[in-house]
Amino acid sequence: MSSETMRAATARRYGGPEVMAIETLPRPVAGPGQLLIRTAAFGVTRGDARIRGLDVPRGMGGLMRLIFGLTRPRRPIQGREFAGVVAALGDGVTGWTVGDAVMGITPGMRLSAGAEYCTMPADGRLTRRPDTLTPEEAAGYFFGLLTAADFLLDQAKLQPDERVLINGASGAVGIAAVWLAKHLGAQVTAVCSPANHDFARRFGADLTADYARPLPAGPFDVVLDVAGTLPYSRAKPLLADGGRLALITADLKGQLGANLRPRRGTHQLLAGVTKETPAALTRALAFHAQGYRPPITALPLTDIQQAHLHASTGHKHGNVVVTL
Repeated sequence: MSSETMRAATARRYGGPEVMAIETLPRPVAGPGQLLIRTAAFGVTRGDARIRGLDVPRGMGGLMRLIFGLTRPRRPIQGREFAGVVAALGDGVTGWTVGDAVMGITPGMRLSAGAEYCTMPADGRLTRRPDTLTPEEAAGYFFGLLTAADFLLDQAKLQPDERVLINGASGAVGIAAVWLAKHLGAQVTAVCSPANHDFARRFGADLTADYARPLPAGPFDVVLDVAGTLPYSRAKPLLADGGRLALITADLKGQLGANLRPRRGTHQLLAGVTKETPAALTRALAFHAQGYRPPITALPLTDIQQAHLHASTGHKHGNVVVTL
């Protein structure tokens, strides 16, 4: 492979994990105000799997095609979350040095992190990687914890000793939410498959429940629906007076309903896009200093299809990352 090319994980069409391929493509060049990053690892999240397969909640398919491509992916290189080192500086860049260890998220929905090199705005969603996080941990760090913190802290305004039900508690977002809710002093009930109950308890769950059986009666002050199976009609009997339902995954009807009519008697519905601001990244990384380490399943680039299959199951342990 020449110095002007790189390996990249690509999807040239929508479909199952089998559409993922490894291609040799031109290496990007850092433009003005950009950094060229040599990628050490990148995340393969449930969100990445949804984009690849257009496997989205009801009513969202048309919007996803508008964003990512009508008939095929507009940007074939997959991946948003990554860790690596600065390989080159574009014109006008200050405050960074070649060799800096970094971690971050590509801006907007442009993807492109799933390759040996990617470019990032020097003032974008990027931060230095602490020595106490491995590149694999760093590549799987932000997706779950940013979402959990946004919904639990900013939207639900979780308080110590409140009762929290986390529906879909074993994936990247769910397990981060379990840890964060317990760290904040809440009483945490984790809903996931029985095979993941010990895993959830290791991250702080006080109680566990089987997603395939009737849900615990509650009442709960906060219900966090990561799995997308608890619309308000099902969650209402579980909520205490003043309870909040956080719809991390919902169909178009549920999203619109939560935004247009967030108050339902004494209950509140919460939905929206997770903030990925520099302040949000800084806050999320501060939780590492307080003890959070994301659980990681690492696979080599040659296993990119297996990584996407694992991310698609809905029953994975924490975060899937691909190493380069």
